[in-house]
Amino acid sequence: MPTLANDSAFHPAAEPWLSVVIPAYNEERRLGATLESVLAFLRGKGEPFEVLVVDDGSRDGTAELARGHGVTVISLPANRGKGAALKAGALASRGRRVLLIDADGSTPINEVDRLVPRLAEASVVVGSRALASSQIAVHQPFYRRFLGKGFNAVLRVLGLTEFRDTQCGFKLLDGPLARRLFAELTVERFAYDVELLLLARRHGERVAEVGVAWADDASSRVHPVLDSSQMLWDVLRLSWRHRRRRGGA
Repeated sequence: MPTLANDSAFHPAAEPWLSVVIPAYNEERRLGATLESVLAFLRGKGEPFEVLVVDDGSRDGTAELARGHGVTVISLPANRGKGAALKAGALASRGRRVLLIDADGSTPINEVDRLVPRLAEASVVVGSRALASSQIAVHQPFYRRFLGKGFNAVLRVLGLTEFRDTQCGFKLLDGPLARRLFAELTVERFAYDVELLLLARRHGERVAEVGVAWADDASSRVHPVLDSSQMLWDVLRLSWRHRRRRGGA
């Protein structure tokens, strides 16, 4: 079971306008700068907020660093994967909206201002690196871009998505819906995004894709072979379950 340490001075009794959930695995080096920018931005809004860092079984000082910034820390006893970490954070959130971001801050926190207005028409708004409106400051290496496009092509062939970019880590959801969807989530690793969007569609929710600013971090935690293989296996299982469900409808 995860343990939760709430040392945050930024958790007033009032319902937060935004819950920011950050999954972190051995992120001691990159997380500090991200938390500083997130907290500065949210304090500037002048509204109640919360930041939840989910330490996914890290072996370094990730949890201690996060506590030092006064945010809520949820500790998983062993590494389970990005999907599992985000599930733990989303289910512990209290906000009217839930924002999922990566520990490396590859998309700046102020990009949430581009996503919030779209909640008027869609209950899930996903940041995208693949639209004309996207702003890519630092591109991924060619082989990662190739793998990403290939993965998206597989999703389209399997009928699992109509979006250009499911894997960008910057996503905004209506708070109650986020907690409902993550309660049903089963994929624990990097393909969680695909299942999350499938669940939203299954519940009849609208999803909007919005171009965001993004910069690649060369120290990405995604292994191009091992994680890509796991993602492919996960989406094949999702496709099988999706087809079974449609066939039984």
